[in-house]
Amino acid sequence: MDFTVQQIARMIDHSILQPQFTSEDVRQGCAVAAKYQVASVCVRPSDVPLAVELLRGTGVQVGTVIGFPHGDTSTEVKVAETEQAVARGATEIDMVINIGWLRSGDIAAVETEIKEIVRVAGEAHVKVILETAYLTDEEKLAACWAAERAGAAFVKTSTGFAPTGATLDDLALMRSAVSPKVQVKASGGIRSLDTLLAMASVGVTRFGSSATAEILEDLARRQVTTYARRA
Repeated sequence: MDFTVQQIARMIDHSILQPQFTSEDVRQGCAVAAKYQVASVCVRPSDVPLAVELLRGTGVQVGTVIGFPHGDTSTEVKVAETEQAVARGATEIDMVINIGWLRSGDIAAVETEIKEIVRVAGEAHVKVILETAYLTDEEKLAACWAAERAGAAFVKTSTGFAPTGATLDDLALMRSAVSPKVQVKASGGIRSLDTLLAMASVGVTRFGSSATAEILEDLARRQVTTYARRA
């Protein structure tokens, strides 16, 4: 697929989520995001104020995670996390569903929780993390349908902390499950340009990755080589 470096950059949420990261790691991650003009950074909730400060005026959005990484905090806690994140300047909210509720068949509870997060997020985009590694295809479909009914902007595969991450089969299934008004985000194991392009070919429009520089530099090198051959 024929994308420019800038187009691919605007499809990436640069992930800065590892628990051992220091404030300096966050600063370096935000510098990468600003350099390449990605869509957003995705930082830990405690890092939102720092990321907002560092990225002010760059055009890079600040996102954070809610109920991360297990999704099993109470709805009230997730709502409070979301309210605080938005108050501190986050404009993208990646929430983990209650995986146990979904696997128990309590779709109504899953949908109600998402709806509450969407409500308090206001204008911030809500991305619903399914954690597909633990789900059957039927559960993935049910979660996607619930997310759309609840008003989510995206459905997303993974936290990156489960045994496996995004797969082409899961992404194609998720894309087929939701209408065009809901976007699909791939996350977990996206470390190469070829992986990203293959996922874009099935309709993925956003990617969570910590390998932003490597992916974009690879594309830039390929484009230089292509132009040289044409010349």
